[in-house]
Parts: sequence; C-alpha cells; structure tokens
Amino acid sequence: MGAHSETVLAMKSAIVKIGNSQGVRIPKRLLEEAGISGPVELRAEVGRIVVERTDHPRAGREEAAWRVAEDRGDALILGDFPNEFDKDEWTW
Repeated sequence: MGAHSETVLAMKSAIVKIGNSQGVRIPKRLLEEAGISGPVELRAEVGRIVVERTDHPRAGREEAAWRVAEDRGDALILGDFPNEFDKDEWTW
C-alpha cells in the first residue's frame, strides 16, 4: 500500500458508462472524508486507480523555474540567430 493508505471510510461503487468513457460515482461523504474537491489527479497502479486532490494547477511552477535558471537550464540551446535586421538596423 502507498504512504497515504490509512482507511477511514470504505464504500463500494460500480463502473458506469459516461458517453464514450467510463466512470465511478464517488459518494459525497467519501469525498468529504478524504478532503477532496475540485480538480484531482488520477494515477494507475497495479490493481487500483488512485484519486488524489491537486493543488492549484500552477502550484510550484515558480520554484521549478528558479531551479532551472540556477542550473542554467534556461540557456539558449542553439545560441542566437541574428538576422539582417539585427545586423544592419537594430539600435539601442
């Protein structure tokens, strides 16, 4: 079992057809007990599907961008590509 496998409440449900997909109806009480609302992340593991709440969609991006910049991962891969305008007409 995963690190978050403390079972507080368990219920059975069925897989149902939803358009061209399939889904599982999750009882409100189960979502409340888990503290889940809004967007979720789904992950397949052997024999189960894990549903976890997610933070804000852009959470952590700023810190990740700073780490990339500190490692110089934001440098141009192929260098500059000057064109005729850059050579002849551009002024500061």
